[in-house]
Amino acid sequence: MVVFFAAAYFTAFDNGAFFRHLLEFYPLGGGNAAFLASMVVGLTACHVLLFSLLCAGRALKPVLTLLLIISAAASYFMDRYNVVFDASMIANIVNTNPAEAGDLLSWGLAGRLFVLGVLPAAVVHAVGVRSLPLRKALIGRGARVFGSALVIVALILMFSRFYASFFREHKHLRYYTNPIFYLYSIGKYVKKTYFRHAVVVQPVGTDARIPPSDKDRELLVVVVGEAARADRFSLNGYGRPTNPLLAREKVYSFTDMHSCGTSTAYSVPCMFSSLPREKFSVRRGEERENLLDVLEHAGVWVLWRDNNSDSKGVVRGEEYQEFKKPAVNPVCDPECRDVGMLDGLQDYVDAHPKGDIVIVLHQMGNHGPAYYKRYPREFARFLPDCRTNELSRCTDDELNNAYDNAILYTDYFLSRVIDFLKGNDAAFETAMIYMSDHGESLGEHGVYLHGLPYAVAPEEQTHVAALMWLGSTFKVDRDGLRERVRNPFSHDNLFHTVLGIVEVKTKVYDPALDILAGLRPEDGKPGG
Repeated sequence: MVVFFAAAYFTAFDNGAFFRHLLEFYPLGGGNAAFLASMVVGLTACHVLLFSLLCAGRALKPVLTLLLIISAAASYFMDRYNVVFDASMIANIVNTNPAEAGDLLSWGLAGRLFVLGVLPAAVVHAVGVRSLPLRKALIGRGARVFGSALVIVALILMFSRFYASFFREHKHLRYYTNPIFYLYSIGKYVKKTYFRHAVVVQPVGTDARIPPSDKDRELLVVVVGEAARADRFSLNGYGRPTNPLLAREKVYSFTDMHSCGTSTAYSVPCMFSSLPREKFSVRRGEERENLLDVLEHAGVWVLWRDNNSDSKGVVRGEEYQEFKKPAVNPVCDPECRDVGMLDGLQDYVDAHPKGDIVIVLHQMGNHGPAYYKRYPREFARFLPDCRTNELSRCTDDELNNAYDNAILYTDYFLSRVIDFLKGNDAAFETAMIYMSDHGESLGEHGVYLHGLPYAVAPEEQTHVAALMWLGSTFKVDRDGLRERVRNPFSHDNLFHTVLGIVEVKTKVYDPALDILAGLRPEDGKPGG
C-alpha cells in the first residue's frame, strides 16, 4: 500500500507545475473535466508503475525518501521559476560551482524541502512494511506493474481524441511531470556522459594559416556574455540608459541576434563550433575541434579567462585562467567582478611580440536569480532593486531594476575592454566581439531564468545581446557594417567572423556566415 499512497502523494503535491500548464491548454469546462480527471488517474498510475520498478524490498524506503527530497526541490524551482529538468539542465546542475548553487538557496526552498520532502519521508520511515517471501513479492510487483500499465492503456483508449492531441501537439507538457521527467533526464545525461565510447576528437581546419600578405597584427577580444537579453540594451532602443558608456563609443549593436541554446552548457560550445545549431549537439561538439583549435593551427596566440563556471569543454590545450577567486582576481567585493579579468592582460600581450592574439573573456554577467550580486552597489542606478534570490518576494519593478543594473555593469566592463584595446591600436588592428550565451526570462508568461527546451523557449531566452567594436586602424567599410546591424544573425556567425577578422585562411571558413564578409579591403571595399 505504501507504493499506492506514495504515487497519489507525488501526483497531488509535486506536480503543480504540470497541472497548471495542462489547464492552460485544457481548461475546466468545455468537456475537458473527464479528460483532466483521467490525467490525475493516469499520472498516479505512472507513478505506481515507476515505484514498482524502482522500489524493491528493502530499497523501498531509501528510494522513496530520496525521491521525496529531490522532487520537493524540483517542484519548488518549477513552481517559482517555471524551469524544466531536461538533460541540459541536469548537465547545468552537475557543472554548477558552489557559488552559483548558493545563489539558488533560500528559506522558501528550505521550507518546501521540509514540508514536502522531510515530513513525508519521516512518515514513510515510520510506516511498517511487511516483508514477503520472494515469490509473493515478485507476484505483487508484477501485478502492480501490469495493473498500472492496464489503467494507462485503458485511459488512453477511452480518451483517445484528447490524448492524440496531447501527445502530438503538447509534448512539452511532459517536461513538468515530477519525478518522471527528471529521472528520465538523469538517465539520459548519465548514458551520454558515462556510457559511451571514448571521445575521438576529429581535427578541424588543420590547413589554417595566416597568409604572408597579412602584414598587420590582429588583437581580438571575444567577450562571452551571460544571460543578457537584446531588448535590455539601450543601444537597441530600450527606454532605460543601460549602455551610457558604450553609447559614447562607435559600437555596432546587432539587434536581431539569436542564440544556439538556452543554457551556458549548450550555447558556449555551440558558439565556438563550426557546426550550425541545427546539426550541433554537446556530444558532437566534444568530438570535433573548435574555433580555438583552428586559431592555434594557424599560429594565433589564444587565451581564455573565465569569471563564470568554466569553458564548458571549449578549452582543450589552450591557455586557460580562472578568475573566480580573490587570489587571482583583484576586484572582489566579495563576488569577483568581470572587470578583474583585465588585470595583467597588457602583460600577456607584451609577452607575445609576434603573431596575432585572440583573448576570450567569459563573463559572470547577468547570471540569475541573484542579479543583485552581479554588480557593485554603486551601479544600483535603478531602484529599488531586488535584493534576494527569492524572486517571488520581489515586485516586477524590483526584479527588472536588479537585472538592468547588471546590464549597466556589463556596459562598464565592455567600455574597459575597449579602453584596453585602444591602448594597443598602434601595434595591432584591434577589435571586440561581445555575444551573450543566451537570454533570460523575467516573469513574462510566468517564466523565469532560462534553460527551457529550445523548441518551446520564449524569445526572451533566445534573442541575445551582441555587439562589435573596431579599432581606429581596423580596415573595414564601416558604413556598410552599419547597414547590417539589423540583419538576422546567430551564434553560427561567430566562428566564421572571428576567422575573417584574424584573416585565417582555411577550407572550413564560410564567408556567407562572416558578418564582415565583403566589407574589408581584400574583399574590394575601402577600409576606414
